[in-house]
Amino acid sequence: MEEHLLGLNPKQREAAMHTDGPLLIIAGAGAGKTKTITHRIVNLIKQGVAPENILAVTFTNKAAKEMRERIVIEIEKNAKGQNKIPFVSTFHSLGVYIIKENAQLLGLSRHFTILDESDAISIIKETVKELNLDPKQYEPKKIKNIISREKGKFVEAGEFMQDSQSYFGKVVAQVWPIYESKKKKENSLDFDDLLLKATKLLKEKEDIRKMYQDRWKYIHIDEYQDTNEVQYKMAKLLAENHQNICVVGDADQNIYSWRGANLKNILSFEKDYKDSTVVFLEENYRSTQNILEAANEIIKKNKFRPEKNLFTKNATGEKISLYEANDEGDEAEFVAVKILEIMDGERDELSEVAILYRANFQSRVLEEAMLRYNIPYQVLGVKFFERKEIKDTLAYLRAALNPENLSDIKRIINFPARGIGKATLIKIFAKDFESIPIKTRIKIDNFYKILEEIREKIKESSASDVIKFVIKKSGIEQELLEGGEEEKERLENIKELATLALKYNNLENGLGVEKLLEDASLASDQDSIMLNEEKKEKVNAVKLMTVHASKGLEFKHVFITGLEDGLFPHQKRGELSNEDAEEERRLFYVALTRAKEKLFLSFANFRTIFGSRQINAPSEFLSDIPADLLERGDENPNVKTIYI
Repeated sequence: MEEHLLGLNPKQREAAMHTDGPLLIIAGAGAGKTKTITHRIVNLIKQGVAPENILAVTFTNKAAKEMRERIVIEIEKNAKGQNKIPFVSTFHSLGVYIIKENAQLLGLSRHFTILDESDAISIIKETVKELNLDPKQYEPKKIKNIISREKGKFVEAGEFMQDSQSYFGKVVAQVWPIYESKKKKENSLDFDDLLLKATKLLKEKEDIRKMYQDRWKYIHIDEYQDTNEVQYKMAKLLAENHQNICVVGDADQNIYSWRGANLKNILSFEKDYKDSTVVFLEENYRSTQNILEAANEIIKKNKFRPEKNLFTKNATGEKISLYEANDEGDEAEFVAVKILEIMDGERDELSEVAILYRANFQSRVLEEAMLRYNIPYQVLGVKFFERKEIKDTLAYLRAALNPENLSDIKRIINFPARGIGKATLIKIFAKDFESIPIKTRIKIDNFYKILEEIREKIKESSASDVIKFVIKKSGIEQELLEGGEEEKERLENIKELATLALKYNNLENGLGVEKLLEDASLASDQDSIMLNEEKKEKVNAVKLMTVHASKGLEFKHVFITGLEDGLFPHQKRGELSNEDAEEERRLFYVALTRAKEKLFLSFANFRTIFGSRQINAPSEFLSDIPADLLERGDENPNVKTIYI
């Protein structure tokens, strides 16, 4: 056997030795997909394919960098004398490359500007104003999100204008073409244009399409289950001539439908590409047998998936701990105590511990437990008190108690929208009320009246009730309820603030709110332990993150918390559709397969949400795990652990 194929298992070797024609690699979690792609590319080079005729595309800069480095190492070992390497990039980098090479055809110079999110939103805001619309009522970010979603579907402004039916959709249809013309004047593109314009060019210009097809005769697409419509079309157009396309993915790890990822892309590969070869990578090198058996039992209930069964030669490993907590505080206590056991004599192990949760609001009580037990931790994402919606709510409290605090007034006077502009704000701060139009003065008076009512409420009510009053009286609740899933998640976080405030309810005469504000300020000053990527320092701290954020990562010890019906699986409103239910199950599968050695599962009989104590049923997922894989996880003799 040739040296570059040594170290591969039979299925990895089969995929690596495949050369011509479409290839679908179904790679289970921890099955060595990057290693397989790397060796396949090296094998192509060894078989005489020029490196410049090979393209490899993935989703993140980190993944692209890792793949590129591995390919270089393998080429140096197994294809000596070769001084060229394949084109390895993200989808967006590939788009930039194609656009730059054909900039004149698109009416751009090679040195076009790529707008970041805030730049794009600023242009949209300017456009909204020019149309004599109120950017507070027609929020530029919402308009940008709709445009972004449509571009991901390979839809352009003209097509959207014809199809838009809703009133807000008609506003977007007005804004979008002007936004595009402004970008063109500035020689700029937004992030979504990098994919849309490159793909449109490939579709409409046969000579350009043929040029890239001849350049990249062998194409590799990583994480194919995460591709949206425009990425799918780009790959298909590049591969349509030679049909030498290799895609790698796992339908069981498709968890980004809300970003436009289309599961049908990987499920339909064999229909899209005739005479395809399919290779299953089912040997897992990451997890113990017990963890894999639980994961297999969970995912096999899904119908929209190719049948596969992960296995491993790793040890059987420890059983999965299942803890039935009394409430979320008890659950956090359990997690902290178990981490202390892991730390005992092995402090370096902290970087190998992850606490996962379904919704961001769950992090607050877990963070408190980490602080209480002096356990170093790092939140992947924004810490609870640093989230915008939490800061906004607390700003109402501070402004009510101290109306001279101009920073808080500036922060909240237009959230929710009240139509009070910057010029008016300057006049308010200068106490120049006489020059403000009467209609605007009424809006300002109403705002200060809200602050006055909050101030009175603080004096007479509990801290938790004050939070509830603030989000209703200010209009925050209504504003977020009318938004999309992101806004509803923000509302859940504010409701968690009301839950947190319960512990201050024993303090009267406004002291509860004052103490809450004091503690919140101190907590937001707590610096989380961050990775210093430039120095390549590995931070020895427990990682807290949502399950979505954990994809692609692995840890020795993993805690999956909040396994309650309605929370995980998450049920935002009404019954879950079949598609949503399967995605929730895939999300749990991803969570399970992050663990290498030890897995802890927990749920709470009672959880306080929005200040109300609720009785919870255990997650349906728990009943799908065979009882012989589970063990008692409790340390509190007053709390029993159940087997489901």
